[in-house]
Amino acid sequence: MSGEILLAAALGIAVLMSSTWLVSLVAKDASIVDIVWGLGFVLVAWIAWFGEADDRSLLVAALVSVWGLRLSGYLAWRNLGKGKDFRYQAMRRRHGRRFGLISLIVVFGLQGVLMWTVSLPVQAASGGQFTVLDGLGIGLWLIGMVFETVGDLQLARFKRDPSNAGRVLDTGLWRYTRHPNYFGDFCVWWGIYAIALAGGAWWSALGPAVMTALLMRYSGAGLLEKTIGRRRPGYAEYVRTTNTFFPGPPK
Repeated sequence: MSGEILLAAALGIAVLMSSTWLVSLVAKDASIVDIVWGLGFVLVAWIAWFGEADDRSLLVAALVSVWGLRLSGYLAWRNLGKGKDFRYQAMRRRHGRRFGLISLIVVFGLQGVLMWTVSLPVQAASGGQFTVLDGLGIGLWLIGMVFETVGDLQLARFKRDPSNAGRVLDTGLWRYTRHPNYFGDFCVWWGIYAIALAGGAWWSALGPAVMTALLMRYSGAGLLEKTIGRRRPGYAEYVRTTNTFFPGPPK
C-alpha cells in the first residue's frame, strides 16, 4: 500500500460526503448519511484496487462490495419514505438555522473520518500469496454476513406483524444475542483485517478496533441499549436472559 492510496481514499470520501451533505440540505434530511455509509466503503475498496490491482485487493474489494451494497440497500428499503430519524430531528431542533453547517462537521465530516479510519485494512490489503489467514478472514466475513443478513430479515419480518408492536424479538438469532446484526458487522471487519494482515498490514488493526468500539459502545449496541428499554416493556427480562453482543445460550 502506498500513501497515494490513503490520500485518494480520503479525497474520494470527502467528495462523497460533501455531495451527500448538499443533497441533505435540499431534502432537509440528514439521515441519508446512513444509507451512504456502506457505499463509502465500496468506493474506498475500488480506489484501493485501482491503486494496487492485485489478487488480494480484488478479493477485499469484492467482499466489501457485497457487504456495503447489502447494508446500503437494506437501509434504503427500511428508511426511505418512513419519516426522518429522531436523532437528526433532535439535532435540528437544538441548533436551528445553524444545523446545516453543523451537520457538515458533526454528521457528515465525522462519519467521513470514521469511514477512512475503519477502512484502513481495505486500503492496506495487497501483495503476497494467499495463506491460511486469508481463509480465516473469508470465514469470519461469511459468518458476519450470515448474522447481519439473517438478523435484519428476522427483525424486518417481526416488525411487519402489527401484533408485535411494543414486543421484543427473542427468537431466531435474537435468542442468542441481543444484537446479531452488530455482531455480524464485528465479524466482517475483523475478517477483512485478517486478509490485510496476511499481506503484512498488521498496523491496520486500528480500523476494526474503531469499528468494534462504535458497535459495542458508541453508536451501535451501546446507544440502542440506552433507549430501547423505555420503548419495550419486556426488554428488562430479555436483557436478563440474552447475551448482549457475542452469541451464547440463553441464560
